[in-house]
Amino acid sequence: MPRAEMARFAPESMVREGYYFGVPPLVLGGVGFLLHWYVAAAALMFLTLFIFSFFRDPERVIPTESGTVVSPGDGRVVVVTEEENEGRPGKRVSIFLAVWNVHVNRSPAAGTIARIDYRPGKFLAAMREQASVENEQNVFTLSTDAGELVFKQIAGLIARRVVSWKKQGERVARGERIGLVRFGSRVDLWVPKEAEILVRVGENVKGGSSVLARWPAKPAAGKLDGRNEAETDPNLTATGKRL
Repeated sequence: MPRAEMARFAPESMVREGYYFGVPPLVLGGVGFLLHWYVAAAALMFLTLFIFSFFRDPERVIPTESGTVVSPGDGRVVVVTEEENEGRPGKRVSIFLAVWNVHVNRSPAAGTIARIDYRPGKFLAAMREQASVENEQNVFTLSTDAGELVFKQIAGLIARRVVSWKKQGERVARGERIGLVRFGSRVDLWVPKEAEILVRVGENVKGGSSVLARWPAKPAAGKLDGRNEAETDPNLTATGKRL
């Protein structure tokens, strides 16, 4: 059975990192029960369940409508503001990911990764406004049929590791998995001023499926036989690509 079809029947999956972090406390918890160290064993089992939940990687239905820009992560919208990026006027949407949110990040649009900049920094609480600038982060510049947009993976107070699964020059589909941030974090999306922001502060969004903005492609670009790129990518399923 093809993997995409198996996903319809399989329970919610988990990224590989979940096994690396979750199996050791699971084994230690089992040993604790055998030795009758019940309190310690129970604590280790609880930790294991938390880790497996944190690294879950659910499938998502990716919007195929032309010009849609989806959320790069799960969480709550904490900032919607006008902001310049390298002298270009635009708008920024910031999303806070709590520890109980899914932490797999996704590409907000289809295009080519023009640049990935890793920026070392602080580990301020991800809710704070300064986190967008001062915290450790991966900054993706994505070249799309409409132009360039920017999105960030930002570490938080607990999250101390931003992980990218992509490289500069790779093509990505809208909603494709691109990496994760461990244990609480923030994601930012910047789009040019002509894009229409469709979310407000306080809204809860889901990575890959919630539409944050509408930004149509430039005339006579990004179309193949009347269909947009997201619809014609042979590797894109209704739930997005999986590594």
